[in-house]
Amino acid sequence: MDIQIILIIVLAVLLAVFIIRRLYTPKYLKVLSQEEFIQGYRKAQLIDVREPREYEGGHILGARNIPMSQLRQRVNEVRADQTVYLYCQSGMRSRQAAKIIKKKRGATDLNHLKGGFRTWTGKVKKK
Repeated sequence: MDIQIILIIVLAVLLAVFIIRRLYTPKYLKVLSQEEFIQGYRKAQLIDVREPREYEGGHILGARNIPMSQLRQRVNEVRADQTVYLYCQSGMRSRQAAKIIKKKRGATDLNHLKGGFRTWTGKVKKK
């Protein structure tokens, strides 16, 4: 019985750590509202980290597609000396992408769209 309680506690702690790490936004990543995003994305590298199928279904005008699944191999396409604006469908993948870009390229000006593309009401381009 005591082993079962300890095991449940350990699993609960691991689950809590996992959830916190998924939802935590690091200090180097700025979360921008749509209005803030619109003000600066034209002067920055705008990167859509969704998969090609999602990107082709509609993306922010001027965005370049570097899917999260390819980011580690294509991270050199991101210039560390320029502002980077990221977005995905909901904001989770863009958070992960920022972590990779920060670690691999040393970029310091990283921003992402709060709520992701599903909350976007601005101009959209479809293929």
